[in-house]
This record gives sequence, structure tokens and C-alpha cells, in this order.
Amino acid sequence: MEIVGALLPPIGLALLFTVVIRALVLADRRERVARQREDAEIARSERAARRAPDDEHA
Repeated sequence: MEIVGALLPPIGLALLFTVVIRALVLADRRERVARQREDAEIARSERAARRAPDDEHA
């Protein structure tokens, strides 16, 4: 029983560490996907603005 008591805290910390690191990695992945979508939308709108007739001189 002493072995279980001695091993329980490090195992708990390892699990907590794993959960926290996994959450950070997943959040980073979601942020990168969101940024790629945003960059693609900006590029799309810039291309559309270049193709549109210049209304400022009309």
C-alpha cells in the first residue's frame, strides 16, 4: 500500500501535465486553422477588390 501512496502523486501530476499540454496543442491547432481561414478571406477580398472596376474615378 505504501507503493501506491508513493506512486499516486507523480502519476496524478503526469496526467495533469498531459491534459494541460494536450489542451495547449489543440488550442494552437485551432488558432492556426482560424488564422489560415482569415488570411484566405483577406486574400480573397483583396483579389476581388483588384478585379472590381475602379469606382473612385467615376
